Amino acid sequence: MGRPQRGFRRKTPAGAVVNLTALVLAPRGLRIGSRIIPCAIGRGGLSGDKREGDGATPRGRLRITGCLYRPDRVPRPVPWAWPIRPGDLWSDDPAHADYNLMVRVPYRHSHEALRRPDPLYDIILLTDWNWPVAAPGEGSAIFLHQWRKPRHPTEGCIAVSRANLLWIASQCPPGSRLIIPWSDGKYQE
Repeated sequence: MGRPQRGFRRKTPAGAVVNLTALVLAPRGLRIGSRIIPCAIGRGGLSGDKREGDGATPRGRLRITGCLYRPDRVPRPVPWAWPIRPGDLWSDDPAHADYNLMVRVPYRHSHEALRRPDPLYDIILLTDWNWPVAAPGEGSAIFLHQWRKPRHPTEGCIAVSRANLLWIASQCPPGSRLIIPWSDGKYQE
């Protein structure tokens, strides 16, 4: 994966240059530079000891690793996005070798469908939580995705509005950091 980026500059669609070093989860939402984006976290709150199925959002320093999108519903949001095809799944079975990886049907182990009937996974920003080599039971797939409704809890992911998700994707290429601090505002390695 290489070293995390220390910072980078991006131009917004309006032509303004934005210096971004990270997305940081703050009490009022995701902070990106001076912008605060309302968000939802896991129903289990924040956890320094993430476990599969606990509904918690893990504390720590993650990185954006990719973007998936539903081409039948939305145009490609960024040039580095990959389409979610019919039959694409995400393994959440800690006892299986494919744990925390994208898999395809047929797949008889525990999994989550990436092509959902609702719009939550129309656009997904992938993170490196417990990836690419997953430790069994330490939680699978922490995504940034569209929220069900404002501030409605997730199963552990971070969710924002579609408009904000598109903006984040445009500003935060792979390698961008997602920092979920401890209560004192710091994070641990």
